[in-house]
Amino acid sequence: MYRRLLAASAVFALLSGVAHAQTAAQKQGIKDYFAGDPVATAEALRDKALLDRTAWDITEDLTTNIGPRLVGSPAMERAKDWGVAKFKALGFTNVKVEEFAKPSWTRGEESAQLIAPYPMKLDIVGLGRTVPTPAAGIEAEVALFRTYAEMIAAPEGALKGKIAVITQPMVRAQDGSGYGVAGISRRSGPTEAAKRGAVALLIRSVSTSDSTVPHTGVTGFGEGVVTIPAAAIGVPEAEQLERLAKKGPLRIKLKLASTVDPNDVAWNISGEIKGSEKPDEVIVIGGHLDSWDVGTGALDDATGIGITTAAAKLIGDLPKHPKRTIRVVMWGSEESGGSSEAYIAAHKDEVPKIVLAGESDSGADRIYALNLPAGATSHPLATTAANVLAPLKIYVSRQPATHGGADIEGLEKAGVPSFALEQDASRYFDYHHTADDTLNKVDPLQLAQNVAAWTSLIYLVADSDIDFRALKAAAPAAAH
Repeated sequence: MYRRLLAASAVFALLSGVAHAQTAAQKQGIKDYFAGDPVATAEALRDKALLDRTAWDITEDLTTNIGPRLVGSPAMERAKDWGVAKFKALGFTNVKVEEFAKPSWTRGEESAQLIAPYPMKLDIVGLGRTVPTPAAGIEAEVALFRTYAEMIAAPEGALKGKIAVITQPMVRAQDGSGYGVAGISRRSGPTEAAKRGAVALLIRSVSTSDSTVPHTGVTGFGEGVVTIPAAAIGVPEAEQLERLAKKGPLRIKLKLASTVDPNDVAWNISGEIKGSEKPDEVIVIGGHLDSWDVGTGALDDATGIGITTAAAKLIGDLPKHPKRTIRVVMWGSEESGGSSEAYIAAHKDEVPKIVLAGESDSGADRIYALNLPAGATSHPLATTAANVLAPLKIYVSRQPATHGGADIEGLEKAGVPSFALEQDASRYFDYHHTADDTLNKVDPLQLAQNVAAWTSLIYLVADSDIDFRALKAAAPAAAH
């Protein structure tokens, strides 16, 4: 509660700081205020967004009326239809549904039990795409490792017949950088444990919380390696197993049931705010529509859908659209992969005309920094953006964007410039990929700050002639 009060106080101060601009807009009339001055328009859009409910309404609607959205589930098909209807209702044009092949994985019954030194039920969640155990389950002695590196140091065959357990914690960080380090246990752990002879793997949740609620997330498969069943346990239980392992041998029984449909499909859904002067030049933004099955996917990533859709809608409501087209994409398979590859395959001929791309996929807590494409910080637009974003307590970083989101990786590799509006991820990984990723974790005031940042920045770029590719090409020469 105290943390939420602090957040509310901070955003209230932010709202007060831009109240003068809102008053000006009200006095002059919305059309007159927006006309003719891109900077004034961006500022007015920013201030309007702080009071706009569209992102919240979208997030609430998606999490409430659709719920969990696992690829291959009936809910995901409903989400596809929901996305189309939402775009049309909000006035987007050129609404498209682009289907692509995507094998689906469905969770079945799951259980785990500590057998020795005493019986204790373990709360688990199977990792995404894990293979099932035999119907009777797997019971084996535990080989416990406090870090992923410690397990990797074990020679091949050292874990033969054992259930490997990795209890490596995740470090909390504003930029979420602890996720990549701790997440390797989930991504590569089953493959590496299998190489060493393990029959199953349990990992401490890739989480910054102290909750017993376990975190899921996709796991990988290795070339030429028979993968093994894998699941995550909550933080207290992982710590309990670590303490018990110091006192003597542990034995666990694990049961996982899951199925795979190799012939399933997913969809990328998009809608546009058509540019007024250069409609063939496109800015691609969005979030991912799919989620894991254990929660309602509020922070991951209904808020990303809400933020980017609301931002484009606010720009689309202007009396005159900006020069360039803004395309919002609801990517259909981020959690288990596939959206990025499908999107670039469908739009490869369009790449030269995509001027910028970005994705919102780190929750909805306040944005604190903007990373522009390489070479852009010396452009006047960077100064303008810094001035427009400053009342939102956002600074323009001197570091260029290196990655704008998993669903735009294909665009990035094809040479499309990307940007990142960095969200405070300090608490995001408390709820990420869990049953606790629900609407009540979304702070409406911080959500509105996100929309204000996206709306004003995207408008500035859309109504400009800035060429990020040329700026990047010129950057090395300028450095000399």
